Amino acid sequence: MEVGKRRKLPLCTKNSLQLFQIYQWMTQIQKNNSELVTQHFLGKTFENRTMYYLQISQPSNKPKKIIWMDCGIHAREWISPAFCQWFVKEILQNYKSDPKISRFLQNLDLYVLPVLNIDGYIYSWEEDRLWRKNRFPYENGTCYGTDLNRNFNSSWGSVGVSFNCSSDVFCGSGPESEPETRAVAQFIKSKKSDILCYLTIHSYGQLILTPYGSTTTPPSNNEELMQVAKEAAAALTGKYGTSYRVGSTALILYSNSGSSRDWVHTIGIPLSYTFELRDTGTHGFILPANQIQPTCEETMLAVTTIIDYVDKKYFPDGAVVLTSSSLGLSLCLSIVLTWTVS
Repeated sequence: MEVGKRRKLPLCTKNSLQLFQIYQWMTQIQKNNSELVTQHFLGKTFENRTMYYLQISQPSNKPKKIIWMDCGIHAREWISPAFCQWFVKEILQNYKSDPKISRFLQNLDLYVLPVLNIDGYIYSWEEDRLWRKNRFPYENGTCYGTDLNRNFNSSWGSVGVSFNCSSDVFCGSGPESEPETRAVAQFIKSKKSDILCYLTIHSYGQLILTPYGSTTTPPSNNEELMQVAKEAAAALTGKYGTSYRVGSTALILYSNSGSSRDWVHTIGIPLSYTFELRDTGTHGFILPANQIQPTCEETMLAVTTIIDYVDKKYFPDGAVVLTSSSLGLSLCLSIVLTWTVS
């Protein structure tokens, strides 16, 4: 979203505690829910940090389809990784008691990448709270970082980008030039026949965005995309009254190219959405701690509305037969619920 004023953090925050906590959380989630959750290697960042995703999969005797969700493609959007953790927690705590979750888990596997842009995320904690990009050096280290959401191979470099590596919307040296982008793109391409829905979580603006950003020409399934997004926005509003706008990026936000959302749709994954979470600019990227939980709660309603739609569309006759009994769950959540900026 908008480019904000740069802000240095105090030296006392110079550590990778936040990333360590997320890694530790992922390990604990898998350990405590080993029959349901697996942790998988996705790739390496430029600074050689490991990208992991979680797979939530209920054992079944039939092939299942996939919902993909990624968070934290833009470093400064801290509410995004927090939501990915919240989403996993809620699924695991409630799938036995919530009929909607119980049903779609029998048909759909959930793949969750809690932090896509790990290097940038750490940099936003340690050095520059409003850093957006990854940390790949350009021009002999005189400037750093590519906007990973301008680096996918969908009308790459055509609109809403910069070729100046100092810009917040620098699109890289070519499509998928960045290791983080390549890791996600290669994995999604390998699974594209099974992925029915792609969700990427951002902030801020209170928007549910549909393809495309590079053109105002709507996709062939635009009516379906819009209807499902409107239902999701209505479910979200029903919690705390938060108002979300729905529409294509080019029509209700700004034109851009090379986004993950657009690329996913162009390779044949039918439902692809960007969520821009709270707020609309009062606090922007620096969302107060007391808004984190309500933001996650309302967003959960929107996301599960979309997943429920996918489940009912592709599995109209109900759930597949399980091969194992219900699983006992215990869960250790170390989600970061507070942050302060000096």
